[in-house]
Amino acid sequence: MSKDYVVPNDSLVQKNLHKWQGLKFGLFMHWGTYSQWGVVESWSICPEDEGWTQRRGPYGADYYGYKKAYENLQTTFNPTKFSPEKWVAAAKYAGMKYVVFTTKHHDGFTMFDTKQSDYKITSPKTPFSTNPRSNVAKEVFSAFSKENFMIGAYFSKPDWHNENYWWPYFPPKDRNVNYDPAKYPERWQKFKDFTFNQIQELMTGYGKVDILWLDGGWVRPKNTIDASVDWQKTIPYDQDIDMTKIATAARVKQPGLIVVDRTVAGQYENYTTPEQQVPDAPLDHPWESCITMGNSWSYVPGDHYKSANEIVTLLVKIVSRGGNLLMNIGPGPDGDWDPVAYNRLKQIGDWIKINGEGIYNSEAIAPYSEGNTYYTKVGKSVYAFVLAAKDKDAVVLPATISLHLKDQGKVKKITLLGINQKIKYTVVQGVININIPASLQTQNGLNQAAVFKIQY
Repeated sequence: MSKDYVVPNDSLVQKNLHKWQGLKFGLFMHWGTYSQWGVVESWSICPEDEGWTQRRGPYGADYYGYKKAYENLQTTFNPTKFSPEKWVAAAKYAGMKYVVFTTKHHDGFTMFDTKQSDYKITSPKTPFSTNPRSNVAKEVFSAFSKENFMIGAYFSKPDWHNENYWWPYFPPKDRNVNYDPAKYPERWQKFKDFTFNQIQELMTGYGKVDILWLDGGWVRPKNTIDASVDWQKTIPYDQDIDMTKIATAARVKQPGLIVVDRTVAGQYENYTTPEQQVPDAPLDHPWESCITMGNSWSYVPGDHYKSANEIVTLLVKIVSRGGNLLMNIGPGPDGDWDPVAYNRLKQIGDWIKINGEGIYNSEAIAPYSEGNTYYTKVGKSVYAFVLAAKDKDAVVLPATISLHLKDQGKVKKITLLGINQKIKYTVVQGVININIPASLQTQNGLNQAAVFKIQY
C-alpha cells in the first residue's frame, strides 16, 4: 500500500468502497451563484495572485467592492430551468453510476437549506427561494437516488463568508484562515462547531448519502502538511477541524459513509482524487480522477468541451489503471447544462451500450496497456480496448493486433464487441495475434474505441 494510505477499519466503509470502485464512472457538478458571472467558482474573492483568482468586470479594481458585488449575486440567482431529472436521464444513459454535487464551495454559499447561515439558496434574499425546489442539494440527491446512483456531497471545509474563518477584524491575506487559531481558540472553536453542524445537517435531512467529499485541503492539522507540495508549504497555521468528531457523527447518521478528506492522508481519505490528470501506472489504493468535461469546473459561456473521443479515451485509460472517472459538468445560471454536454453524454452512452461490460466491476491487469491498446479484466475475461486515432471518432483497425498477456490460461474464444463476425486468432509463445479481415479494418462502424473480449 502507498505509505500514506490507511485502509478504513470499518467493514461497512470497506464494503461501500468496494462497491464504489466497481462503478467506474461518476458525474461531478460545480454550481453556485458564481455561475452567473462565468468565473472560476469562488476563487476570484481569494486575495492570491494566481491566474484563476483574477478579478474581472466593473468591480475588479477594488477588492472590497468586488467581494461585496460577488456576495450580492445571491440576490439575483434564479435558476428557473433547474430540473435534476433531466440530468439524471442524461447521466444514466451515459453509464454514469454516482454523483458528487457541490453543496457548498469555498465562498460559503450553500446550495442546501442550512440553519447555520443566511448565505444560502433558500434565503428570502435569493429569488429562487420561492421555488418549490429551492433546496437544490436535496432535489439533486433525491432525483439521483431514485435511479440508484451513489450520492456524494461535496463540501468545502474553508468558508470565506464565515466571520470565524475570515474574521472581519483582519483583511483576508490568502486562502487560509486570517488569524492564528492558537491565539484565538474560542473563535476557531466557533468555526469548528459551525462546520460540524452544517455537515450534520447534510447527513440528517438529505436522504442516503454515500460519500462525503471534503475539499479545501489547507484546512488540516499542522502535522499533516507535506512541505514538498507547493501550496501546502504556504499554510501558516494549524487548522485542525476535528475530523474524528465529524466522521464519527456522520457515520452514525450514514453508516458506511465513505469520507474523502482530500489531500489529507490518513484514515479520513478513504480514496484519493488526482485532479485533471491520469496516473501513469495503477495506484495501490482506491482512487478517482476528477476531470472537467469543459475547460472550467464551473459554467463559462461558450466553454470548450472535450470530444466524445477524448472522454472515452480518458475513461478507458483511468479504468485500465484501476481508477474511477468523476467527470464534471457545470450547470449554467439558468439551471441547465450547455446542449453540448447532453450531446457528449449521448455519444458516450452509445459507446457504453456496446462496451460497458469491459468497464464496470473491472480490475487492472498487466501490462495495463501497450501502444494504443488498454486492458481490463472482469471475471475470467480480459478486454482489450483499441483506441481510435486522436481527433477521430471512427476506429480504424490494423490487419494484425498482438496482445502480450501473461499467464491467463488457454484462450477459448475472442469476440469483437458490437460485431457479429467470427474473429480469427493464433497464440504463439503466449502472444495472442488477432487477424482482422480487411472489411473490419475500416468498415466496422465502431467509434471511439473497439473492444476485443478474450475469454479464458
